[in-house]
Amino acid sequence: MNVVVVESPAKAKTINKYLGKDYHVLASYGHVRDLPAKDGSVRPDEDFSMSWLVDERGEKRLSEIAAAVKNSKHLYLATDPDREGEAISWHIVDELKRRKVLDGVDVERVVFNEITKKAIVEAFQHPRRLNQELIDAYMARRALDYLVGFTLSPVLWRKLPGSRSAGRVQSVALRLVCEREAEIEVFRPREYWSIEVNLENPEGAPFTARLTHLDGTKLDKFDLADEASARAAAHKIEAAARLAVAQVERKQTKRNPYPPFTTSTLQQEASRKLGFGATRTMRVAQKLYEGIDIGGETVGLITYMRTDGVTLAQEALDSARALIGGDYGDAYLPDAPRQYKSKQKNAQEAHEAIRPTDVFRRPKDMRGHLDDDGRKLYELIWNRTVACQMASAELDQVAVDIDVDGKVARLRATGSIVTFEGFLKLYQEDKDDSVDAKSAEDDDSTRDRRLPKLNEGDTVKRGEVLPEQHFTQPPPRYSEASLVKKMEELGIGRPSTYASILQVLQDRNYVRIDRRRFVPEDRGRLVVAFLASFFERYVQYNFTAEMEERLDDISGGRVDWRRVLRDFWEAFSTSVDGAKDLSITEVIDALDRDLGPHFFPVDPNNPGKDPRACPACGEGRLGLRLGRNGGFIGCSNYPECRFTRPLAVPGEEDDIGVDLTNPKVLGQDPESGKDVTLRKGPFGIYLQLGEAEGDEKPKRASLPKNLAPAEIDLQTGLALLALPREVGMHPEDGKPLTAGIGRFGPYVKHGSTYRSLTEGDDVLTIGLNRAVALIAEAPQRGAGGGRQLGAHPEDGKVVSQGKGRFGPYVKHGKLYATIPADIDPESVTLEQALELLKVQAEKKAAKGGGAKKAPAKKAAKKTAKKKAPAKKAAAKKSGTKKTAAKKAPKKSAAKKKSADEPAAD
Repeated sequence: MNVVVVESPAKAKTINKYLGKDYHVLASYGHVRDLPAKDGSVRPDEDFSMSWLVDERGEKRLSEIAAAVKNSKHLYLATDPDREGEAISWHIVDELKRRKVLDGVDVERVVFNEITKKAIVEAFQHPRRLNQELIDAYMARRALDYLVGFTLSPVLWRKLPGSRSAGRVQSVALRLVCEREAEIEVFRPREYWSIEVNLENPEGAPFTARLTHLDGTKLDKFDLADEASARAAAHKIEAAARLAVAQVERKQTKRNPYPPFTTSTLQQEASRKLGFGATRTMRVAQKLYEGIDIGGETVGLITYMRTDGVTLAQEALDSARALIGGDYGDAYLPDAPRQYKSKQKNAQEAHEAIRPTDVFRRPKDMRGHLDDDGRKLYELIWNRTVACQMASAELDQVAVDIDVDGKVARLRATGSIVTFEGFLKLYQEDKDDSVDAKSAEDDDSTRDRRLPKLNEGDTVKRGEVLPEQHFTQPPPRYSEASLVKKMEELGIGRPSTYASILQVLQDRNYVRIDRRRFVPEDRGRLVVAFLASFFERYVQYNFTAEMEERLDDISGGRVDWRRVLRDFWEAFSTSVDGAKDLSITEVIDALDRDLGPHFFPVDPNNPGKDPRACPACGEGRLGLRLGRNGGFIGCSNYPECRFTRPLAVPGEEDDIGVDLTNPKVLGQDPESGKDVTLRKGPFGIYLQLGEAEGDEKPKRASLPKNLAPAEIDLQTGLALLALPREVGMHPEDGKPLTAGIGRFGPYVKHGSTYRSLTEGDDVLTIGLNRAVALIAEAPQRGAGGGRQLGAHPEDGKVVSQGKGRFGPYVKHGKLYATIPADIDPESVTLEQALELLKVQAEKKAAKGGGAKKAPAKKAAKKTAKKKAPAKKAAAKKSGTKKTAAKKAPKKSAAKKKSADEPAAD
C-alpha cells in the first residue's frame, strides 16, 4: 500500500479515485503543527532554533498518517505546489521521523498544478525529494513574523492601551490606508470650469466639442478659475460669426488583450467586476481548484490559484487556440500564441497563471454544477484566459479641431470607432479605481464616442454653450482591488497572503469597510502613528519589500536563512529595547504631533478659533490621552476639568449619521426628565440617560448587533436602558429568567447560568419558552470545575476559567480575576480573560498589593539583561526544544497556513 498525504479532504477524495486501490490518500487539513503562541518558541540566542507544537487537531491527523505509514513502503507528499505546501510536507516528515515510523519507508514529494487525472498520474511518475531551499524560506518567514509579533506586540500593549497587535506586513498595509486618509483630510478642493459646445455638422448630425484654446493660447486646467472667466469665454463663442473645421486627425490603433490571471489580478478583477472581497475570492477559487462533481466524477476546474506567474502551458495554449478558431473564427486567432511575462520584479513565476483546466468546459455548461459565486468566478477566469489568446482589437480614433472666428477660440471633439472587436468580444477589464482621483472631464479615454462625418473647411452650426463648474477631487480611499495592486507594486507581502492581511486588519478593528472602501479606525491610526514614531524603519515600504527579496533569495538558494534572521534581529531587538524605556508622556507627545491635525482641524469658516480650546473650562488645551481602554481626547486642566470626548473629528458624522463628538438627543425620559442620547465611544454606538453628576455615572446601554443606530427611537432607547428585564419564571424551580446586554453581547440568565443569545434572538422581545430552551442548552459544570483557555502570550503559562466560593473566575498563575455578572463564564475566550486579568493586575498594583502588570518572569529578564544582550534573555525562557506531540491549548495558531502575519493578538 502506498500512502499519499494532501491538505484537504476534498482533494484526497478526488486523488484517491484517480490513483486507484493501491493508494491510500489522507488529508492533513493544512498545517499539523506550528510555533507555540508564547515567548521562546523562536530562540535567537540559539541560532534561531524553534520549538514546534502539534495541536489537538494536528495530533489526530498525524496519528492517522502514522498508522497508515507503518504498513506502507512509500509515502508520497502531495501538498500544494508552493512554499507553504513544501513546509506542510516537511512538518509531517519531521514529526513522523520523531515518532520513528519512517524506517524502511521511501518518502517522495509530488507536485501538480491542477487536479485532473492526467496531471495527477504524470506527477506520480516524476516524484522528487523535498526542496530544502523552500523549507528554509518558510522557516525564515515564520520566524520573522513570530519575532515581530511576539516582540513588538507586548510593547504596543504596554505603551498604547487598546491596541491589539503588530505584524510585519499587516502594519505596513495599515500604514498605506492611514496615509491615504491623511492625504484626503489635508486635501483642499480647487475650483475650475470647462466649456462644452453643442454643434451640428453640415448634414445636421449633432456632436459635442470642448474649449481648448482662447485668444490663441492653450488653456490649462485652472485658467478658467471662476464663473466670471468662464462666462466671458462662453460669451466670445456665442458672439462668433463662424465656426469651421480646421483639422481632422485620423489614426488606427490596436488594443492588446490582458495577461491571464495571477492571484493578485484575480482578486482585483473579482473585486471590481463581482464585488467579491479578497477572502471570498480565494475561498471560491479553492473550491474550483479542488474540484466539483461532474457526472459522478470530481474534476478540478481551475489550476492552482496562488501564483504570480502569467505563463500558460503549451497544452493550454493549444486548447485555447483550437476553441477560438472553432467558436469565433480565424479572424479572432492571432498568427502565433501570445506569451506573457510578469512586470513585477519579485515575481516567482514558479507556476502557471490561473486558468481553466479545460477551456472546452465552457461556463454555460458548468452553470448547473456550480453555485452562484462559483459560476461567476469560473466565468471570469475562463473569459480572461481565452481572451488573452485572441487577436487585438482595432480602433479608428478621430480628433477634430474647430476654429471659432479664426483664432478667437478653438474647440476639440474626439471619438473612436471599434473597427474590429478582437478580444473585446469576450473580455474588457474594468478600469482601476485610482482614476477616481481624476475628474471625468480630464480623461478623454472615458469619452469614446462616434463622431459624424466631418471634413476640413466644413462650417458647423453652433448650439448651446455650456459652462460647467468642477472641483478637484481628493485621492480615493483604497478598495480591496486598489490596495492589493498597491501592495503588489511596492513588493509588500506575497499573493497568497493578501487576503489574510486585509482580513486581519478588519478583525482587529484597525480598519472598517465603508461602501467597499477601507476607512482606518482611530485605533489603527494610533498604532501606525506609534510605529512610525518609534519603529520607523520597520514600517517603511522599501524595507518590507527588501525583506521579501531576501526571503526570495533564500528560496533560490542564494543566501542562508539564519544569516537573514541575524541581520534583522540585531537591529530590531535594539529598537525594541529602546522603546521599553519610553515614558507615557513621550508616547502621547509623539501621537499628538502626528495626529493633532486630524483630531483638531482648523475650522475653515472660523480660522481664528483655536481648535484645541477646551469647550468646558475655556482655559485648558485639548490633547490626546491614553487610558486603559485606548485613546481619548481630554483637557490639560485635569483633574480640575474632567472634559473628555471620544477620538473623533469635531462635527464629523460617520456612515450611520451619528455625530462622533456631539450626542444625538432622542427625547426625554418621562420618569426622570433626563435626555436620552445616542453617542459613539471607543467600543461603538451606545445610549446614555442624562449626564454625569459628581461621582455618579449616568446609565448607559450598548446596542445589540441586529439593531442599526438609525433605527433607534426614544421608545427603543428607553427599553434598552431598562435592561436587564425579567422574562418570566423558570417552570422547574420558579426562579426568574432575565435578559440583558453585557460586555460581549445580549444574554439570558437563570440563577448563575448565562447563555448568549443566538442570531435571530431579540433581547427586547425574547419570550419565556425560548429563554428556557437556551438555558437548557448551556453546558453544565460542577463547582470548582475548570477549563483551560490557552497560553498567556507573555510567559506561556496556562490561563484557565473556573468557579469558586465567590463565583466564576479566570486565573493565571496566582492572579485571579472575577468574571463579571454580564459575561457567560462558559463562553469566556482567552482574549477576554487576558483583558480581565490585566485590569485586575493594574488594580492590585495601584493598591500596592504586590501584583505586577507583567508576570514575575519579567524580573528575571531584567536581571539577565545585565549579563547578556538584551533580547537573548527573553529568548531563553522556553527551555523546551522537543517536538512532543502533546495537546496544544484550544486557541492555537497552527490551524491555518501562515499568512505572513504573527499569531500574536
